[in-house]
Amino acid sequence: MSDTLAMCYPEEGALLRLEEVFSATLARINSLVLQPLLSAGPEPPDAHGRECLQLLQQLHRSSQQLWEVMEESLHSLQERLRHPDSVGLETLLLLRGADHVLQVHMEYIESYTSCMVVQAFRKAAKRRSEYWRGQRKVLRQLLLDVSSEGAMGPVLVQALHQPLARHVQQYVLLLLSLGDTIEEHHPARELVVHTATLFGNLQSFMRQALDQAVATQALWATLSSRLRDVLCSPAHRLLQDSQDVAVMVSPLRAERVLLFDDALVLLQGHHAHTFDLKLVWVDPGQDGCTFQVLTPEEEFSFCAKDPQGQVVWQWKVTQAVRQALRGKKDFPVLGAGPEPPEPPACRCLAYTFHVEGRLCQATYEGEWCQGRPHGKGTLKWPDGQNHVGNFCQGLEHGFGIRLVPQATEDKFDCYKCHWREGSMCGYGIFLTLSRYSTNEVYKGYFQAGLRHGFGVLEGAPHTPLPYKYTGHWERGQRSGYGIGEDGDRGERYIGMWQADQRHGLGVVVTQAGVCYQGFFQADKMVGPGVLLSEDDSLYEGTFTRDLSLVGKGKVTFPNGFTLEGSFSSGAGSGLQTQGVLDTAALPPDPSSTRKRQLGLGAFPVGSRWQGVYGPFRDFVRAGCPGDLQEALLGFHTQSSRMLRKSQEYLCCERAHPEDSRDSIEDILEELLRHREPEALQQYLRKALSNSLHPLGKLLRTLLLTFQATYSGIGANKHLQGLAQEEVKQHAQELWAAYRGLLQVALQRKGQALEEEEEAETSDLQVHGLVLPLMLSSFYPELFTLYLLLHEREDSLYSQGITNLSFFPDTKLLEFLDVQKHLWPLKDLTLTTNQRHSLVRDKCFLSATECLQKIITTVDPREKLEALERTYGEIEATVSRVLGREHKLPMDDLLPLLIYVVSRARIQHLGAEIHLIRDMMDPMNTGGLYDFLLTALESCYEHIQKEDMRLHHLPSRWDSRDPW
Repeated sequence: MSDTLAMCYPEEGALLRLEEVFSATLARINSLVLQPLLSAGPEPPDAHGRECLQLLQQLHRSSQQLWEVMEESLHSLQERLRHPDSVGLETLLLLRGADHVLQVHMEYIESYTSCMVVQAFRKAAKRRSEYWRGQRKVLRQLLLDVSSEGAMGPVLVQALHQPLARHVQQYVLLLLSLGDTIEEHHPARELVVHTATLFGNLQSFMRQALDQAVATQALWATLSSRLRDVLCSPAHRLLQDSQDVAVMVSPLRAERVLLFDDALVLLQGHHAHTFDLKLVWVDPGQDGCTFQVLTPEEEFSFCAKDPQGQVVWQWKVTQAVRQALRGKKDFPVLGAGPEPPEPPACRCLAYTFHVEGRLCQATYEGEWCQGRPHGKGTLKWPDGQNHVGNFCQGLEHGFGIRLVPQATEDKFDCYKCHWREGSMCGYGIFLTLSRYSTNEVYKGYFQAGLRHGFGVLEGAPHTPLPYKYTGHWERGQRSGYGIGEDGDRGERYIGMWQADQRHGLGVVVTQAGVCYQGFFQADKMVGPGVLLSEDDSLYEGTFTRDLSLVGKGKVTFPNGFTLEGSFSSGAGSGLQTQGVLDTAALPPDPSSTRKRQLGLGAFPVGSRWQGVYGPFRDFVRAGCPGDLQEALLGFHTQSSRMLRKSQEYLCCERAHPEDSRDSIEDILEELLRHREPEALQQYLRKALSNSLHPLGKLLRTLLLTFQATYSGIGANKHLQGLAQEEVKQHAQELWAAYRGLLQVALQRKGQALEEEEEAETSDLQVHGLVLPLMLSSFYPELFTLYLLLHEREDSLYSQGITNLSFFPDTKLLEFLDVQKHLWPLKDLTLTTNQRHSLVRDKCFLSATECLQKIITTVDPREKLEALERTYGEIEATVSRVLGREHKLPMDDLLPLLIYVVSRARIQHLGAEIHLIRDMMDPMNTGGLYDFLLTALESCYEHIQKEDMRLHHLPSRWDSRDPW
């Protein structure tokens, strides 16, 4: 062995002997101390005794693990000393596994000090006092300075600590010596220095841990039994006591302040106020003797007698908080390494509130900042209420979802909306949910926790009284302009509301096609009003509260007859009247009947949907902030039907809110790049079709209001005027919205803002650019109203077209008095034995095909362009027939145009013509388009005439007719 040792460093041999001695000592400690402590009789009956037994069992396991590591390290040393040429110094477990060896030592120290804190050794020694008195002489061999008299508790404490302390001390000395001995460039030198540093730090750690355990153990004797039972825990380590360094706490006025490594405790009499250090924030004071301590529910001011005391307490509380958040003690101990960072102000933790208030007994889990919920988190109340979302300074702020259970079993309310300072504010969704269905859905705006602004409330279809309201709210009640639909009665109310009732001017449309207009008060119609039936009968007079005719009134029948007098109705007696029937009047002109439109003038078009326009204007006025985009413009959600089917009540389909700021920046950047006319048209088309674009969101909300008003029951011809002016108003608002976004984009770039548009320029852009792009969205409902309004004329027109279709081309041209030299017979290609007089649908074919294209587009401008091309094709065909360019006078154009119209067979041409005229650009008034549209209208009216509809074709034609 001496030869082997000669080939190694002397310190390695010393380490071998040191580990041999310590391993044997650990074995003796296990057999002489720990095992007897664990076998000291039956399991203790009291909870504290059982806790002490568990701590001793843990200490025994730690000691056993430490012995196993020492044996493994000893084995690696022996291998190194036997084979120094082949086994390098870096293979020693003590060097290559220094962190693991250190961790085992620290676990033993933690277990040992935990037993010390609760005096587990003293209590276990009392249970077998005779045995331990007999072992005193044996223990003296393990320890230094063990007297032959005195209690055995302290002796056991020394027996489990002193050998380890001596061992670590020798370790450090030998490792430092070895580090000085080996060469500077030796491959193992860095490992030796690192290990020496670790065990040097372990010495300081052991001393600190022992000091804290001794101080904590001594603390219990100074407390009352009640406080001792509350605070005594093996996990507690006393770090500071106000009896050592005085400090006053206000407003609580604590008698004593104890700082443990995991909690801050304020004592008042027999009561202990305990605060988890993970939820404690330290705010430095303004003067030299005070600092603030913040907790989730309370704030305290710590005031020391002098600046030095303030520094001690503030520093110790700060470091204790930091260690508690890390979940482990500092290693190396404070002062032996670099200055540690301050505890983070923002943390992610759970806490249950106890102070009376709205959060009492609620548990918050999520992000905190300076003692308040701040960031993303979840609040849960014992009654089942919970809130998931964003918080700011302790209040719900930003997007959040809240479930509120109802008194009825298995029913609860679900709010998915934006919050501001603890209240719902901005766009959101409300649902009343049961286990298998959704009973009610509200989508719209909130303010101060109540429905306020524009919103849609819809009851489930399966409920006994299905209903829907689309309109304005004020402080949780329907108020202002709104649309109410009663599915049970088959009625739709369009008009003014107040305090959740119909109040003011309003129109009622029934499923039977009957319309009422009048003044409502407290949900009932009062005073004079108007009734329009589907057959155009008109009643003007007074009504009962349930819309029955009563009192003085006048009825105008479709044939022009009038009945004026007094009306009454009784149960089972039907309608009774006493008055004068006038049968001398002529039937009214259909155009005057069409003018019977309801709602015009009663509801100014600019004020109907301010609740929709307003949030957009607020968004633009605020500079289009990304974080307010959802709250002001709404977020994309499932349909009400899909929401009812979905059980994922705490989920909501939304655009990523984190990307809102980036997306609005991209939108404004793109807007600036597309300001030229052609590029602007493409940009607006793309924006309006995008549900995530602000303009697209606005358009979809406006479409929702339009459909709620004019689809289904609302598809009534007497509302066409109301709908037509609404569509034009929406186009103006969309253009104003684009202009607002443009001004924000220019402002962000520091560019000069555009000047206010003149009214003429704005109208040109609205009708020439925006209206054609948005009209397709409103077209189905709008065109349906035109169809209903012009149903009678279109029916007459259709009969005329049917009769004219029986004519061959030449006979029809002759019937329409088209001059024969204008007939395009050259265009007719005849087959064998075919005569001109039998050819049908061949003349002016190109013009006919052009005219048919007006039904392939919803854009009035494109319809007019198709009409212009039709006129061009008619003139081109005539010019080709004449062999020269020829401009048709009106006398020649009209019959040719009637021919083309009859062959185009366009259904509902009257509805098409009137929609084009109402929606076309005012700039075209008096121009070519206006002239052509007037000519087409004349053809339409001509075809409706009786001679067109009742003309009888001859039973046979002369076969010798050359045509």
